[in-house]
Amino acid sequence: MLFDVTRGGLAAAFGEDRLATVPAAAFPPLAADTEGARLLRTAGVPTGTLVLRGRDGESGRLPLVRDVVNAEDFEDAPRRAGDWPVVGWLLNAHLALDPGDGRVYAVDPDEETVRALHTDVSSLIQVTARFQRLLEEFTFRDDEDEEAGFARLDREVELVRRETGGVDPLPFRDDDTVWSVVGEEIAMGQRFRAGSPGARALYG
Repeated sequence: MLFDVTRGGLAAAFGEDRLATVPAAAFPPLAADTEGARLLRTAGVPTGTLVLRGRDGESGRLPLVRDVVNAEDFEDAPRRAGDWPVVGWLLNAHLALDPGDGRVYAVDPDEETVRALHTDVSSLIQVTARFQRLLEEFTFRDDEDEEAGFARLDREVELVRRETGGVDPLPFRDDDTVWSVVGEEIAMGQRFRAGSPGARALYG
């Protein structure tokens, strides 16, 4: 694992009721015993920014990439991409786990691309948790003007980018990754949910 992510650490930050997991039986046999599947089964991911996929009603398993898109027609798609389980959804991209090397890929049906997004699932959980905590805890101070508040928010987003990129360069390797877009939206104040300190400061 690139990052030390545990169920206990996530539960302490978000509460047990805010963690989503993927049941062991949902993974296809080739992925069930991988480190990535274990983390999604045991540690889980905080709900909010990232949505984990549910099991297919008929098979009881996660859909495969070939069930949701025709990846064979996508630019530079890895040869066996169609066999990967789809574990989540972020922005406009399906998130798929490659059981062979443990990477998480963003499968974009609009752009028809399959791009490596994380070196392993611990990186996926780390970025999700860092951004989710920022969205839930950041507040604009009464003693600063709006410009100063957004500058401080931008620095917080940049800190996530820099500290993650120092370990795993994939999530923010360019401005077009889905996490780069999410980070930009957060920096612009677009992703604060009603009831959060940031939302109350921005929208009353």
